[in-house]
Amino acid sequence: MKKEKNIGAIVGEYGAFIALLILFVLLSVISPEFRQPSNLLNLLRQASFNGLIAFGMTCVILADGIDLSVGSVFALSAVICAELIMMGMPAIVCICGALIAGTLMGVLSGLLVTKGRLQPFIATLVTMTAYRGLAKILTDAKPISRLAESLTSGSFLFKALGKGNLVPIFAQNIKFPIPAVILLLSFAIFYFMLNKTTYGRKVYATGSNAKCANLVGVNTQKIKISTYAISGFMSALAGLMMISRVNSAQPTLGTSYELDAIAAVALGGTSMSGGRGKISGTVAGVLIIAALNNGLNILGVQSYYQDVIKAIVILVAVLSDRKR
Repeated sequence: MKKEKNIGAIVGEYGAFIALLILFVLLSVISPEFRQPSNLLNLLRQASFNGLIAFGMTCVILADGIDLSVGSVFALSAVICAELIMMGMPAIVCICGALIAGTLMGVLSGLLVTKGRLQPFIATLVTMTAYRGLAKILTDAKPISRLAESLTSGSFLFKALGKGNLVPIFAQNIKFPIPAVILLLSFAIFYFMLNKTTYGRKVYATGSNAKCANLVGVNTQKIKISTYAISGFMSALAGLMMISRVNSAQPTLGTSYELDAIAAVALGGTSMSGGRGKISGTVAGVLIIAALNNGLNILGVQSYYQDVIKAIVILVAVLSDRKR
């Protein structure tokens, strides 16, 4: 009996990583193209966009919230950056302006949840709709193209965000995508923040029991607002990386990205009721989603079948969480 409990605990603790390993093995066997180094590096680049958003989403969910606006923040921040570029601003100003805007959008969502006392689902549904509408208003619902060519200065910095590669000294034949480097650095920062700082303990305490956290001196409202601000910042960063990669911004960017982010967090074992989860699990969830998308594309599975498969995977993850 004790052995069975230990096995169950191991599966509960590392279930996402076990599932990721099984998925990688299956896809590698079914399609040799999947395990090619070039494809794996491309998979990491693809995973970086959802990964950054999912890191912010993890903080929000750990604090017992939800953020449906991340896809719209992604789009509006990207549009704001594009508009600043068209106004002739340097790249660093455009990038910082978009990041600040994304953070403020997150703060607004947090204020609606805490000061406005709206349910997180309702508050972020409102901001999701509003931000998407603003993105369409700013662009007249049309894409803004040729961004890198329109920059007066700093075009190298802008291009590097989404298209750049890092060439390791020890492996000159490998080009490691800059978005993947940003993803790994972000993971290190979030891991330290959530596991090694007082702020991280306050986030967990807020999600576990906000009333008790308040009694011991944690300002749960500020903590919740800060998690939404972090979510907005990370969504804006992902948006900047995307427009750098495609060299254009359009108001439809990031559609349904909130679903992939929530799916990655759920697959990683973070409880939807807050207070329990690990950022390392979110990384596993992000890679599962990316591997599914990449592998199914290689196998020629049509997109609407992919949506059904991802929905089943998410359902299994949530049911497993409830059982735990």
